[in-house]
Amino acid sequence: MYKGLLFDLDGTLLDHRAAANAAITAWLEARAPGHPRLAEAAASWEALEEPHLAAWHAGECTWQEQRRRRIVAFCREFGLDVPGDLDTAFASFAAHYRRNWAPYPDAAAGVATVRGLRLGVLTNGGQTMQEAKVRAIGLEGLVGPVLTGEVLGGHYKPSPGAYTGAAEALGLAPEEVVLVGDDIAKDVLGPAAVGMGAVWLDRHAAQPGPDGFPRITSLTELSLVIRL
Repeated sequence: MYKGLLFDLDGTLLDHRAAANAAITAWLEARAPGHPRLAEAAASWEALEEPHLAAWHAGECTWQEQRRRRIVAFCREFGLDVPGDLDTAFASFAAHYRRNWAPYPDAAAGVATVRGLRLGVLTNGGQTMQEAKVRAIGLEGLVGPVLTGEVLGGHYKPSPGAYTGAAEALGLAPEEVVLVGDDIAKDVLGPAAVGMGAVWLDRHAAQPGPDGFPRITSLTELSLVIRL
């Protein structure tokens, strides 16, 4: 029987993709109205996220530097002049992004079904921003501590230390905790490697999942697939 549950944040509780897509499209439209590749902006920005965030997680650059690198790469891809002040340029994108933060419709109901457990959020974003997201979507105080690599000794998913550290933060052993999230590598296979339970949230039914793990399409199904 599990005693604790960890939620992923982006793609699980908060619709990060929709917010980021809307933000980068608005950012490009403001700088190049009628750009012929405006419809490609969201996919291009998404492709830039993982490698640059991974460089930050690996300690190859700072949080701010990975943001600068993304802006430069995006501008070059779309034939824009690279802004002289990259931090201000990213801040403009971030303002659009924040305005579009929204929870998934099932987030609050899903959290309510597991309130008997010790809860937490395990996420790979920056600590301050991820805490702000939880507040913005109305879940502060309901999902437990927000845990990122910044408070877990520099360990980000799928590093084993992220999961063991998160379990320790809940005062539990890994095998007493289950993680639910949308990313197979980071939210299913990663926690399973340290003996933690895992539930794959497959909102779009777009790909086959790994064998041997519960699979849900809505957070409201959580109580049906984990031992409470």
